[in-house]
Amino acid sequence: MNKSTANIQSEENFPIFGRNHQVFRFIGGNLVSFFGDQVYVIALPLIVLAITGSPLSMGIVAALERLPIIIQPFTGVLADRFNRKKILLICDLGRFLVIGLMGSLHLINSLSIWGIYIGALLVGVLTQIYNTSQFASIPKLVKKKDLQLVNSINTGIFQTAVFIGPGLGGIIISVFNPGLGMIINSFSFLVGFFVVLSLDIYYSIEEKEAKREIKVLPEIKEGFAFVIKHKILLYTNLAMLFSVFGTTLFLTMMIIHLKSTVGFDSVQIGYILSIGGLAAIGGSLTTNLLRKHFSYRSILFISGTIGGLSIIAFGYSNAFLFLVAMNAVGTIAASIMSPCIVTIRQTLSPNHLLGRVQATSRFMTWLLMPVSALLAGIIAEYYGTEITIAIGGIIATLASLIYLHPSLKKV
Repeated sequence: MNKSTANIQSEENFPIFGRNHQVFRFIGGNLVSFFGDQVYVIALPLIVLAITGSPLSMGIVAALERLPIIIQPFTGVLADRFNRKKILLICDLGRFLVIGLMGSLHLINSLSIWGIYIGALLVGVLTQIYNTSQFASIPKLVKKKDLQLVNSINTGIFQTAVFIGPGLGGIIISVFNPGLGMIINSFSFLVGFFVVLSLDIYYSIEEKEAKREIKVLPEIKEGFAFVIKHKILLYTNLAMLFSVFGTTLFLTMMIIHLKSTVGFDSVQIGYILSIGGLAAIGGSLTTNLLRKHFSYRSILFISGTIGGLSIIAFGYSNAFLFLVAMNAVGTIAASIMSPCIVTIRQTLSPNHLLGRVQATSRFMTWLLMPVSALLAGIIAEYYGTEITIAIGGIIATLASLIYLHPSLKKV
């Protein structure tokens, strides 16, 4: 039996979830990576604020980090036609080097705002490519019936990192330096590199042969055609487009708001994010339970509405406990919605289109993120972070109405 045949058979005979050690390694690697990301979420805005003191600069950094969304259709072709494991390894190694260099330069007071701009853009490119390839790799690690469970656990693991990472990261940054937080984040990607290296993400002969006949534009067109044809995907993407626009207005200014407007230190900011993450762990793990009693349509509409309203309330309070509560409500809502969206896409997509459907969907839903991030900086610069966050919450709340489209009655 040749290696390719063995790989194909292994896909058809994945072990039961409880004995699927590859998935456990995958989830464990994500936990470490997610942990590092939460430290980064606090460290980068504080570094930008220390260097420039300007919300607009943070808006530019966030916009540059999200600008690579425009290459999403191409990342789908990469994920479907090239070795996904090698793509994941290159992206993890690249982020380790770029973020580690930024952190090291800041420690020796040699990091300029232009260095941050370049680093943010590079990290954005690598992250876009990585996320699409990872999405397309998950169905090659588990049985199809376990996808919802794995996506829910993965979201729960993310929220666990949100619980642990910001609090500890806030303390580290407060005692030492935000640059150290960046270096910690960089090493989380190195751990991810070795985890991916240990996974058997098969690459069949058919995929190798297909790679020789790639026609980029027709490949991209096929992904868009599939999404547009399937109204469930199309309308969930439209809802997410406006929801993400509003949420990005909020997230871009969240740390700046808590630091410069409310007056919290890095430790308090870390606690707010961590407690929200703790609450959201339960939210992500209850998705399976909710799915037994409610349709995806109901779950997405109710969660989206509650999440949007929590953002509005967050923008107009200075009370620590209330901010903790609203952030917790928002992260619970997001953690419930995320595995639902991912599972819908994975379930409806044929294997050969997994990467392109995800890439097309992300392109459609994230297209306005760079604009939203830059707009957040401009609005906050002239009108304050409270108004910026409130506008974001209103847009996110209204976006939930799209989930009521009749096509979603089928899911």
